[in-house]
This record gives sequence, structure tokens and C-alpha cells, in this order.
Amino acid sequence: MAVGETAKILTIVGARPQFIKAAAVSRAFEKWNAANGPSRTFHDILVHTGQHYDDNMSRVFFEELHIPEPAYHLGVGSDTHGRQTAKMLAAIEEVLEIERPHLVLVYGDTNSTLAGALAAVKRHIPVAHVEAGLRSFNRRMPEEINRIVADELSQILFCPTVTAVDNLRQEGIEGEGSGTAVSCDIFSGRWVVLSGDVMADSLLYNGQLAEQRSQILERLGVGPKTVTEASRRYVLVTVHRAENADAPHRMEQILEALRAVAERGFAVVFPMHPRTLKNVHACTSCAHLLARCRKAGLIVCEPLSYLDMIRLERNALAILTDSGGVQKEAFLLGVPCLTLRDETEWVETVQLGWNVLVGADPMALVRRFEQVLAWNGVGAPFAGPEVSPSVDPQPYGDGRAAEIIVGFLADLFFT
Repeated sequence: MAVGETAKILTIVGARPQFIKAAAVSRAFEKWNAANGPSRTFHDILVHTGQHYDDNMSRVFFEELHIPEPAYHLGVGSDTHGRQTAKMLAAIEEVLEIERPHLVLVYGDTNSTLAGALAAVKRHIPVAHVEAGLRSFNRRMPEEINRIVADELSQILFCPTVTAVDNLRQEGIEGEGSGTAVSCDIFSGRWVVLSGDVMADSLLYNGQLAEQRSQILERLGVGPKTVTEASRRYVLVTVHRAENADAPHRMEQILEALRAVAERGFAVVFPMHPRTLKNVHACTSCAHLLARCRKAGLIVCEPLSYLDMIRLERNALAILTDSGGVQKEAFLLGVPCLTLRDETEWVETVQLGWNVLVGADPMALVRRFEQVLAWNGVGAPFAGPEVSPSVDPQPYGDGRAAEIIVGFLADLFFT
């Protein structure tokens, strides 16, 4: 498909993790333009729906991570799923009318992903979905619905893993391409592309930057896992999913487990989302447990910048989380992860023995933490019968996912 000198790509994001992923692809667009322009270039237009307001997403955030500032701020804000998605659809449609892009690029599994894909196809604009094919197989999760619908609407599906490709195949979505050059009308085909994971690109790019610039360990008074004083060695915790943060009984169980870890003499660092903190204080028993956790060594802080989080993740003894992105980052950084959920879309982290699903069971969590303490650093920390030797030990690619994505789009648009 030849589009002339410029292929206009409209990138739609709404949450900080999506900006970080989009930044990797944006850098790849710039690199491609520098090598191939001016006769053939990509014009990447960034749209921020405003789905998640984040104090850390100031101008400094964009400058620090070399992320281009959005061309459009839609300012949708928080609301119910239906109202929020409806506001996004209306606002994105206006942008599409102004820009008339050749392609809309969406990331992940948020309401911004869903709205961007739906608004585009309604206007007969092709959609490419980065992180396509992921499945937790739990349709109670809003993210799962967003993934499924976005994949159905997309004509180009960039899959981070072989498992994601297999998931799409089982749903009857099989593309013609495998990341190699193609030459055809974009509306005449559909492509499933094994690209690797752009989060691996981001960690490679920002990891050293985090060690150089972040002072978070010093600010919190904790040290890397190699320090001898147990009180400075720490476990990192993140909790934000509704199934945990909005469920008092599950939060009680999680806090009970954190207290048990802290009472073993380790620091527990918990960057707490404002909604999670509000819900904890609204529950008398949870608030009481939080106070006991603080006395035992729990450090509660506000949500942190991306570079601070990378440095905390890299130096933690273990990570306890319900975040899909943090599970994957833990794996890529070689840090044992205990996931506070009953399922995960990042199944490779479990299959390779670096992640274990503990739900909100405090006994299971403490038992698995003891396993981490007994681990000698050789092999996988959770090696056992569930670990599959047939799984690719590098399932998320080699840090070239963004380059593969842009290369594929270049073949599609310029040949």
C-alpha cells in the first residue's frame, strides 16, 4: 500500500504504562525516519484520552523519558466504564475527523484501547493493536473484555509472545503475515505479527537511566538485596485492581500477609494508589491492620515515577503485585514475583518459575516468600512441576519489538 511520502499514524493512549510503551515505538518511528526520510516518513500523532489522571505525568515525565508530549489532551477523566468509554468515543471521533490518519495504533487493554479501536473502525480507518492476543480467561475483568474486542476490531495484531499468537489462533484469528515484508491493500488482509514485547524495549532503554537518576532507595532508607542488614532489604508491593482494592476481605488478607513479612525483619515498600488508601481507611479492620503493618516495618508512599519504580523493582528481594505490567517487569529484571491474583495473562512468567499465583491467601503468600528466602539465586526461584522446560526462556523478545513493529508498518505502507 503506497501512501505517498508520509504515513500518518494516530496513537491513542490513556494511562502511564501506555505512554511508556508508546514511547518505545515513537523512538523507532524517529529512527526509521532518520534513516529513510524525507521521501518516506511516519508522522506519529499522540492522543492522550486522560483516562487516568496522574500527578507524575507532568512535563518532567515526558522530558525524563524522552516521550513526545501529546498533540491532543482529551481530558476524559474517571467515570463508570460506560460513561468514560462514551466520552472517549465522541472525543476521539472529532480528532479522527481533523487528522484523517492512515492507521490508528492502540496499546494494551484499557478503556482507551477499546474506544480508540471502535472509533477508528466506525470511520473505516484500520487499527493496529500492540499487546494483542493476551488472555487471562477471566471475563469478569474489564481489561479482558477490552482485549477481546480490540483484537476483533484490529487488522494488524502485534503479539508479544507465542502464547498470544496461539490464543488468537484458537479464537479463529489467523493473519497472513509473520513480520516479513508485504505489499497489498491494508483492507484486503489481516496480519498477526509476533513482534516481542515493547515493555522489554522500555526496560532496556530506561533501566540504566533509573540507576543513574533515581534516588528512591536513599529517600526511603532501604538498600539493594545485597545489603547485609535485613531491615534495609525490602519487598515491593503494588495493589490497584478492583478485585483487591475494592474488596475489604481480600485487602484484610493481603495486609495480614504483609504484616507477617514485615515481622520477619524486612522492610515492605508499598506505593499506594489513592483509591486503595481511601478504601483501606474506610474499612475499620483494614485500617487497624495497616497501622500494625506500619509498626512492623511497612513503608507507605505515594505512587512513584517510572524510573523510581524500575529501581525499586530491580533491587527488591521479591515483588508482590496484582499488576500485569509489574509481573512482567519482575521477570525481565530477574526478581521473584508473587501475584495477588488467581490468574495471569503473562503465563510465561509462571511457566518459567519466576512468578507464582497466590491470590489473597496470606498462608500461601508467606509460604512462597519463605521459598524466595531459601533461594540461592541459581535457576528459577519457584522451580517445580509447574515449570515447563519447553517454554522459550526469552519469551518477550530481545528488546527489538518496537523496531519490528515499525519495520512491518513500513513494509505495509511503503512497498
